[in-house]
Amino acid sequence: MKARYKRFMWIAIGLLVIAVAVTLVLRAFNSNLVFFFTPSEVAQHKAPQDRVFRLGGLVTAGSLQRQPDGLTVKFAVTDTVQTIPVSYTGILPDLFKEGKGVVAQGKVGADGVFRASEVLAKHDENYMPPEAAEALKKAGHPIEGKVFAGQKAVVTQTPDKR
Repeated sequence: MKARYKRFMWIAIGLLVIAVAVTLVLRAFNSNLVFFFTPSEVAQHKAPQDRVFRLGGLVTAGSLQRQPDGLTVKFAVTDTVQTIPVSYTGILPDLFKEGKGVVAQGKVGADGVFRASEVLAKHDENYMPPEAAEALKKAGHPIEGKVFAGQKAVVTQTPDKR
């Protein structure tokens, strides 16, 4: 076999290996990809019916209902235009409250109820763990903050005037 054909064969094998690797990476990425939808988009059937996605909005005031088993909760998520009922079995995050932001991950059932497998409570952009706030204070950064129940701190930073 001529050297030219050997080189061509190695280049072809290399391109084939790269193509297979790219295909595997893209398939793994696609299977782990989770999209975010608002209640209005879910109500307009823009969200996938057979795939897990994230639903985000505000927990509707007065909608939180705890079931007798102690772990199942039902609540509604709204974007102030549409409201979607949500059912979740598990322990809710500490920051979860009516009227606050929430992101739930799961699927919409045939009955129109969003069955969440995970619930994440959202906080504002000024949130900072108390340990990080304390470290910044020790470093000399001017920080004002409040600590709630010894677990969370809301911090506002004053601009550095140098």
